[in-house]
Amino acid sequence: MTLLVIGLALFIGFHSIRIVSPAGRLALIERFGDKGWRVIHSVVSLVALVLLVYGFGEARSETPVLWYPPIFTRHIALLLMIPAMICLVASALPAGTIKTKTKFPLVLAVKIWALAHLIANGELSSILLFATFLAWGVVLRIALKRAVARGEVTYPVFVSARYDVISIIVGLALWAAMILGLHEWLIGVPPLVF
Repeated sequence: MTLLVIGLALFIGFHSIRIVSPAGRLALIERFGDKGWRVIHSVVSLVALVLLVYGFGEARSETPVLWYPPIFTRHIALLLMIPAMICLVASALPAGTIKTKTKFPLVLAVKIWALAHLIANGELSSILLFATFLAWGVVLRIALKRAVARGEVTYPVFVSARYDVISIIVGLALWAAMILGLHEWLIGVPPLVF
């Protein structure tokens, strides 16, 4: 469980610098340059992600089960992951209607992903991981909304509806890939349980 907690703290902490200390983030960018900061951010994010995944895998076998979710919660989670995947893809593309309406589709994707997995898992490690990401997503959305009000961040501007079509097609393909084995290969748990 220690690696999971360290990975969570590193990932959430590093990705919250903009919220906690915008001036500190700008000072780091000034010191290392934009490209240097992006490299540092990428490396720390990757290390944190590896710690998260590895730590979560270890913690799942060590932590107690706090509740046993009914099977139907897994089906709800599977359905919730469809909009999560579509929003994830939309966040990486120029703005279509999905991106302009959701404003910050990556944050929404994280919140939906966390909620879906939170309702379908009952072990302590899962609750810690997914509740932390859900809370972080809520805080991040509020912080981004305030940053928009201050003029520091802007909402996406519509470019073309074709990016919605791409988001839906690629999002559904990614969702199908996860169900058909990618989730089990990456995480070690099959998403389809009957």
